This record gives sequence, C-alpha cells and structure tokens, in this order.
Amino acid sequence: MPLTNGDVGTSGPQLAPGNEILDHKSALKFLKDDYKHRDGLDVKTLLDSKTNGGLTYGDFLVLPGYIGFPASEVALDTRVTKRITLKTPLLSSPMDTVTEHSMAIHMALLGGLGVVHHNCSPEDQAEMVRKVKRFENGFILDPVVLSPSTTVSEAKQLKEKWGFGGFPVTENGTLRSKLIGMITTRDIQFHPTPSDPVTSVMSTDLVTAPSGTTLVEANAVLSKSKKGKLPIVDSSHNLISLLSRSDLMKNLYYPLASKLPHSKQLICAAAIGTRPEDKDRLQKLADAGLDIVVLDSSQGNSIFQIEMIKYIKEKYPELDVIGGNVVTVPQAANLIAAGVDGLRIGMGSGSACITQEVMAVGRPQATAVYNVSSFAANFGVPCIADGGVQNVGHIVKGLALGASTVMMGGLLAGTTESPGKYFMGREGQLVKTYRGMGSIDAMEDKRAGSSAQSAVKSDAGKARYFSEGDRLLVAQGVSGSVLDKGPVTKFVPYLLAGLQHSLQDIGMKGLTALREGVRNGEVRFELRTVSAQAEGNVHGLHSFDKKLYS
Repeated sequence: MPLTNGDVGTSGPQLAPGNEILDHKSALKFLKDDYKHRDGLDVKTLLDSKTNGGLTYGDFLVLPGYIGFPASEVALDTRVTKRITLKTPLLSSPMDTVTEHSMAIHMALLGGLGVVHHNCSPEDQAEMVRKVKRFENGFILDPVVLSPSTTVSEAKQLKEKWGFGGFPVTENGTLRSKLIGMITTRDIQFHPTPSDPVTSVMSTDLVTAPSGTTLVEANAVLSKSKKGKLPIVDSSHNLISLLSRSDLMKNLYYPLASKLPHSKQLICAAAIGTRPEDKDRLQKLADAGLDIVVLDSSQGNSIFQIEMIKYIKEKYPELDVIGGNVVTVPQAANLIAAGVDGLRIGMGSGSACITQEVMAVGRPQATAVYNVSSFAANFGVPCIADGGVQNVGHIVKGLALGASTVMMGGLLAGTTESPGKYFMGREGQLVKTYRGMGSIDAMEDKRAGSSAQSAVKSDAGKARYFSEGDRLLVAQGVSGSVLDKGPVTKFVPYLLAGLQHSLQDIGMKGLTALREGVRNGEVRFELRTVSAQAEGNVHGLHSFDKKLYS
C-alpha cells in the first residue's frame, strides 16, 4: 500500500517529468559538462549602460561561491598608489568634519590611510601632517631636543603641543650634539618651580645604544630596559636618533599599521587644491614629511590639475600623487597621461553631496568605478572608490568592481576621532556634525587663510568646486549630522571583519583573487528589482534594533 503523505517512493509526482533521474554522485560532472546555464551575470553584462543604465551599489548583488577557508585567512592587502601598499583597503575622506590628525593616525594604525583635509591654513595642515609622522616611529630621526637652558615650564608646553613628554637634552639643544640627560613626564609633572632649568630634574642615568645598531637590536635593548626612550649615540656620545617604548607597544596592538619600511613612520596623505598658492602649501606639507598628496577637485579633468600633476612629479619625485575626481574614461586618461600614481572615482555620489541634483553632472557610482578602474588597470594605476559607501556591502561591491581601496566620509564622520562637534539630536540621540565640502558652511569657513579676507578666497570648499571668484555661491553639498559610532578602533575592525566574511561567502581568499574572479567571469552578479531590494532589507517586523557589532 503506497504512503501518499509520507515516503511516496516512485509512485508520486516527479520533479522533472520525462527526464531521467541521474545518480547524485554525478552532479558536479553534470554541472561542468552538460549544464550550460550559468547563474547570474558577468560584470560586463551587469555594467552594460546601454542595457541596464547607470547602476549604484544598491542595484545589484554578488552571488555566493564556495567556502573552503576561514574568514580570518582572507587577505585584504592592496595598493593605494603605484608604489605604496596598505594592509587594509579603507581610506578616510579629506573633509573638514572627517579627517584631521587624529583620524589620520588611527586609520594608519588600523592598516588604512587618512587623508588630511585642506580647509585650513597651510601651517595648520602641515602641523597635522607632522603629528601623524611623529606619532609612531622606528628610529626617530628628528626628535624634539631640549637645551640645558630650557625651563620646566617650556618642557610642559612642548608636552601639550606634541602629546608626549620624553625629550633628550643635549649640550647645544640640537641633534648631533652631546647627550647629557633625558626629561620625562614624571620629572616635570609635579615640579614646584616652573622656571627651573630642565637640568635640575632630568635623568642622567641613561641606557643608550651605539650608532649602527639595527632596529631589531635596538628594540631588544629597549624591551629589556625599564626606560621609556632609547637614545642612539655615536662614539663621542652625540645624539643621533631616538627609539620609543610606546612605539614598541603600538607595534603589538596594531600589527597592520601602515608604515614606511625604512623609517617605520606612519604613512600620511593630505589634500591640496590646484591653485598657484597650493604650491606653497605643498612645500610646507613636504617639509613636514608628507608621503602622498591628493589633488582635491570635484571635477579633476582640468588644465589646472594636469599642470599641477606635472609640477609635483618634476619637483617632488618622492611624493606619490593621487588625482581626481573622475567618473569617465576620457577624464582618467588625461590624468594618467599626466603621471598620476592613483585615481579617485566619484562625482555626486557622497551622502552630503548634491552635485548630480544641482549640476546635472556626474555618474552612478558602480558604473563609474567599473569603467574607470578597468581602464586604469591597463597602466597599473590603482583606483579609489570615493562616495556612495553606506555599509560593508557597498565596500565589497566597490572593490569587486575594480577599486583597490574605498574612501569613506559620512560612514566615519560619527566616530570619536572625526573633528566634528557632538550635540544631542531632537530624539535625544548623540550625534555629530557632518557637512559636504560643497556646502555653504564649508565654502564660507574662515579657517583656510591666515586672515578672514584671505580665507574667503582660499578655502578648500570653493577651490574644490571652482567657485573662488563667484559673487553668489551655489551649494553642491549640505550640512547635517550623523549618529555617534564610537571610536574608530572599534568601528573599522567591524568593517574589516565584515569585509573578510563577505569575501568568504563569495569564495575568494583575498582582494587580488576577487578582482581576478570578476575579470574571468567566475564571480557572478545579479540585478536587483525594487522588490528585491526591499526583500534584502529588514521587513515584516513591528520594531527592531539594528546593532551592527559588539
């Protein structure tokens, strides 16, 4: 008697009437040899503008692959310029409510890169670059040195300025003069007489290492010592350089840190405009130790930027130059021909940007990233997907479409390290100010020059949108606020963990494998209808809490 509600055997309805049922062990062979239909679309079909129009990150999904490895094995190292490689593909945007020295330091410590904004005086921007370069070193080749006549009060002021309190004291107050002592925070913190010279409180029982000591050897000496600093001296006891115990600890806590291989200093990038006076700004930044200069313009395909690229490559060959912004292949070709080491892709896709709405110019970000990065790859020029990033998934999609790195503005604006101001929102939530560089607030900011009059002419907002000579300012951005996200040291690791798990789902063990899989058609995509987008988000709940990480 057949069981019609249980095991029907062969007497029930068939899944494929008329077709032979194959042995399940032959499924993989059948897929390879006989099953001609492939799931999803290859990247060229997906990003065919004639068929699908311009796409944003929300318009498609990446199809899953095979998981044969843990997420922790996914490699995220990538190039940001032709010469410089990062261990993580995340950059912070050069916006005055996103990246100053604190953000740049922490992004570098976490393996990415922060681009210091230029909506400030050249001196202030150079000081921010200097703070990044001094934050973590191997051998500190230009330490702050005190003279015997320096007072305790002056030493305290230097501590406030630089954020650290350990200073060598030499006979002449300069590098390469005889070392006579060391001052630490403990020496001056509670000293009752601020006018006393530092020689009255400095430590003279010093542990030193001779010139020629390798970084590994110096680290070994310092790790055994109870001292905070290790002076490196020559045969005449003249100070040559310095090593810091705090840097040893940072190496333990931040193994992915973006550092130069020779000096072990953090890599620092900063933005400038393309006006003649920006050449003077660049000189100050180069003197402060800048590694990468980012030419900041909403429309990078201009004679001003091309001439600036050529000028920088000739005068500062040690600097890497990132050009942009661009969204089309002809734009990119002009900047590549001029000599850029990297490109920023995006126009009007940022959360606080209204360029596409007001100017009717721009391009949907996914389409822009794919087309420009595909062209730039022929010349070995890495590309930055700049704008339109609202979550981990958008980061994955930007990288899958060919970008080497992803730049974030609004996504990082609510973190502790961003320079925006905190205040309480209307619903009692802690929020932080955030504004586009094309907003009226940014274009009227008075910090950019040494005086109010010069600031009006030279601020970064006007320069970025070619509005310096305009009597009436036309906004291409808005001012607003974003929810508090806590410290970058927690938020960025969440982004990186999410990125690793996403690549694991796709079946790719690294960004290089991801790009190759997209190129050869192994990685597949699917367009999303409006209904599909709704289905892919939270739906059908009366209420919910969206906690992203713990």
